Amino acid sequence: MRSWIYLLIAIVAEVIGTTSMKFASDSALLGHGLMYGMIGLSYGFLALAVKRVPLGVAYALWEGIGIVLITLVSVTWLGESLGLLKALGLGVMIAGILLIKSGTRSATAVRENAQEALPC
Repeated sequence: MRSWIYLLIAIVAEVIGTTSMKFASDSALLGHGLMYGMIGLSYGFLALAVKRVPLGVAYALWEGIGIVLITLVSVTWLGESLGLLKALGLGVMIAGILLIKSGTRSATAVRENAQEALPC
């Protein structure tokens, strides 16, 4: 459970770090400091998360959810547009994230069931 919390923190830090890139050009010291600090924090927590979460799943969730959230932040607070194709792309990404996550859950259950079936 703790690894999933680490992954959530990594995603939030990535979103903050990537969003702060927009402000790095306005306030070089503060913007760059926030950007580098949050992206570094994001990688640090991602490294902690992959101790228990499969690397492919962790990276897919980190990157996919991050892209969806960054797009929502840029549309909501930064005035960027969200056209039909962009919205469709985000929907496809969300579907992919759900498939990766559910596929991992199935593989883990199969592995656990196989281990229980082995004679001791």
